[in-house]
Amino acid sequence: MRKFLLLMLFCTTAFAARHPGTDAFLARAAADYGLHKDRVLALLDQAEFKQSIVDAISRPAESKPWYQYRPIFLTQKRIGEGVDFWRQNRDLIARASETFGVDPEIIVAIIGVETSYGGNTGGYRVIDALVTLGLYYPRNLGADRSAFFSDQLMQYIKLAGEEGLPATDVTGSYAGAMGMGQFMPSSYREYAVDFDHDGSRDLWRSKADVVGSVANYLHRHGWQAGAPVARRAVAGSGAALDKVSSSNFKPTLTVAQWQALGFRSAPDLKSDLRAAVLKLEERSRDTYWLTFQNFYVITRYNRSPRYAMAVLQLSQEIGKRIAEG
Repeated sequence: MRKFLLLMLFCTTAFAARHPGTDAFLARAAADYGLHKDRVLALLDQAEFKQSIVDAISRPAESKPWYQYRPIFLTQKRIGEGVDFWRQNRDLIARASETFGVDPEIIVAIIGVETSYGGNTGGYRVIDALVTLGLYYPRNLGADRSAFFSDQLMQYIKLAGEEGLPATDVTGSYAGAMGMGQFMPSSYREYAVDFDHDGSRDLWRSKADVVGSVANYLHRHGWQAGAPVARRAVAGSGAALDKVSSSNFKPTLTVAQWQALGFRSAPDLKSDLRAAVLKLEERSRDTYWLTFQNFYVITRYNRSPRYAMAVLQLSQEIGKRIAEG
């Protein structure tokens, strides 16, 4: 009887320690992803809820106004390291640029903004990050993104099996992004490429795979080589400020149409070029920008327009240094 009670106590404790929503997750993992329930459960049992992950997602850098966000990424150190990274990998970056039709300075800048060229790829276990955000997503953050992170958790388990990754050891960002380019699991599975042709897609140690994968991601989302990304605009006194984009930067109106709405920009822009308008909060006043297809493509990498502008401006600074020799 005593052994039976101890067994019941152990089982009750083990069950109580299960993550919320485990049974539903296991059912979907098997039905939608063909994952073996026992393997998934074994991984979930090794994952830990991390309050630090909840804290981090509650205060993302992307929520800062532009005048506070820009100095995080537009530093002399990051610009200099970007120049060094480009020079050290010139042939590789040129090959990726030519293969995928993506401007080289943008490839370099994305790696710079994401991880300082591999200097900071994240210290959270990916399994912890995705379990925390997929099964414990905080209710006080507005829109519930638990479904997204739950799906990323399933994608991660699939990815670990496909790429032979140690699923309980891989580290990344608090959101579960991985490697030098900070790919989420679904993006890793869809867009990562074996650019060094060694039989695996390694976004941590293979600079070829990293550079090629970033370029492929932008290419697949519609990058236009040599085309403008964004240009400063002046909003006239009667400008249609209600038309300014807040979340969706897919170009819809032409430059001429924006001019008719009160937004003037560089005279060399083709009047039929499609654009959106972005407002950035500066310390003393707002600035306005016409943004084009390539800007929209960068927001497919990270939805924040401040992120996209940081990538653009970092790429410009690095490009100037490279051009100067």
